[in-house]
Amino acid sequence: MSGGEKLSGGESLPSGAARRVCLLTGAGGTLGDAFCRRYAAEYDIVAVCRTRAPGVPSQLESYVDPLDPGAALPENAQRVHVVHADLAQPGQVERVVELALARFGRIDLLVNNAALAALHPHGVADGDAALRDVERTFAMNVAVPLAFAVRVVQQFWRDRPAENSAAGRNVVNVSSLSGSRVYPHLGQAVYAASKAALTHLTRHLGAEFATYGVRVNAVAPTSFPALVSTAAVTDAIVRLDRESVTGQVLALEGPQS
Repeated sequence: MSGGEKLSGGESLPSGAARRVCLLTGAGGTLGDAFCRRYAAEYDIVAVCRTRAPGVPSQLESYVDPLDPGAALPENAQRVHVVHADLAQPGQVERVVELALARFGRIDLLVNNAALAALHPHGVADGDAALRDVERTFAMNVAVPLAFAVRVVQQFWRDRPAENSAAGRNVVNVSSLSGSRVYPHLGQAVYAASKAALTHLTRHLGAEFATYGVRVNAVAPTSFPALVSTAAVTDAIVRLDRESVTGQVLALEGPQS
């Protein structure tokens, strides 16, 4: 992938000294759940999900020792802040950003992970399913990440360029290698096209958001956890948060890709 860099799943990352506020979409999915489990102790996470919440303690639920219900469990010390939202509905992006800022007062990292993968295993010309899915796929995979980035800039980052730069504030979009490669099996055309758009949008936002002292990058994994571990993808997100690059796409490839 142009502008991409390979990262092995076993690479270790330095631990961050200060807790940062992370606004994470798609928190109830495979990657979002893994991110919350792996990094809730290092980030104050606003975990955005439509129905299923990540399997970690939150302001809505906590772990209890059945043998000692009143005991303070270490797992409950760092809870995520769950926000339920259907991001396909009007006004929900703005609502989520407002809630995140009301809860923590700032946003340091925006991870656009929510996605729609409507696959068409018999090809795009087999009926009209692919044509029906174009608008909603591009809305969720391109328009929603763009809206989140824009609203965070407008509501918090725009007037703080020096502060943003000093704090290393940034956006990490979760794209896919299918956005730059054609795989032999059918079904990914619409999804892949939306991820290609997200990848190139990332590069443009990296240039535009420099005005605000904000970096924008993407991680583009192959299939996970089949070809690359989910942990490697979560670590790549954190790596991009800690580095100083912008407008880059970090490719994550498995041994068979």
